Amino acid sequence: MMEKICVIGLGYIGLPTSIMFAKHGFQVHGMDVNEKAVATLAKKQLHIEEPGLQEALEEVMDSGNLSVSTEPQEADVFIVAVPSPIREDKTANLDYVRTATESIVPYIKKGNLVILESTVPPRTVEDVMLPVLEKTGLKLGEELYVSHSPERVIPGKIFQELVSNDRIVGGIDPTSSELTKKLYKSFVEGEIHLTDATTAEMVKVIENTYRDVNIAFANEIAKISDRIGINGWEAIKLANYHPRVNIHQPGPGVGGHCIAVDPWFLAELQPDIAKIITLARHTNDDMPAYTVDKIKQLTEGITNPKVALLGLSFKGNVDDMRESPSLTIMEHLNKEGISYKVFDPHIKDVRVPHQVLSLQEVIEEADIAVILTDHKIFKEYHPEEVGQAMNRRVVFDTKNLLDEIDWREAGFQFIRLGDAKNR
Repeated sequence: MMEKICVIGLGYIGLPTSIMFAKHGFQVHGMDVNEKAVATLAKKQLHIEEPGLQEALEEVMDSGNLSVSTEPQEADVFIVAVPSPIREDKTANLDYVRTATESIVPYIKKGNLVILESTVPPRTVEDVMLPVLEKTGLKLGEELYVSHSPERVIPGKIFQELVSNDRIVGGIDPTSSELTKKLYKSFVEGEIHLTDATTAEMVKVIENTYRDVNIAFANEIAKISDRIGINGWEAIKLANYHPRVNIHQPGPGVGGHCIAVDPWFLAELQPDIAKIITLARHTNDDMPAYTVDKIKQLTEGITNPKVALLGLSFKGNVDDMRESPSLTIMEHLNKEGISYKVFDPHIKDVRVPHQVLSLQEVIEEADIAVILTDHKIFKEYHPEEVGQAMNRRVVFDTKNLLDEIDWREAGFQFIRLGDAKNR
């Protein structure tokens, strides 16, 4: 019987997953080493932003189905949902996965199931988790079951996609796979596809690497379009009318905990083979510098130009700054000695230098406004009101978010990344 679940990690994936199982009748205990996050959750308050999460948290805590602390508890199932970031040298840091696995060893009993949800390099279950789990003294695949079932959701739609998306389950043996499938079938309406653990790890990394390579292609199209005098966004849109073409969108860089990280896992494993993957990563990592070069061109001739950056999170309508290109753009501006302020309506507390908490503060006396994140609210700003607060009416849209005609009619010089057609 799988009645109690212990989830290790209460971040963007672990917390919604805990809540989803709790909503479906399981007794769930969530643990995290972040004492502040645990204390916040214990008060039924959130430390992350996600639509529907607050109401769901209150529901499952009021029902008694979800508890939180900084220590694991005995359970039938242990789910590890901790970060697997990259180091500065672009190698995988699996310390969180290893430490999380070690933390549950004293609580594991015969017949338990351990699931890794974190996105990791292939062979992490085999090479990192299993040696730790052997310390339980239980025979793997007979007395203790282990699998990998990577999350496949996007911030802003996590609850919907946890239910509707197909899921990959890779066990170290058939029984591990079947037990994991049975568990997730409690709420997953999509298909659940079974394989082995290493293949499941590879599948998730492939998915995000595909998107990264595709975005790198789009960014090259944007650069080429800028050089030859056309609108790259229009060209991509028209090309995508072909039934077998699906080009992604260019932008100021790639962020998030997956797409900006996972391709390095493959590059690290097989550097002599992963040539396209590595080139795509470098292409996307170079986009913040390319964006700053454009800002420099657009403010050339201005003494001590002031730049208004709109957007800190890596994608629209969320508060997630992990690997955000906005942060790298700010680093480049610092090196160039260019004055700037940054504003993000989804990030309320001041976490980074030069951050302000209102539109008025960020655009006041600015010489250029730069859209870095496609937040819906940015589309709703009135160009005339924005222009009145600025020194110069110049807007640089790196996300193809704004209505060009509206901004031009308000007297703005309108520049779009990858679009040289109407300059």
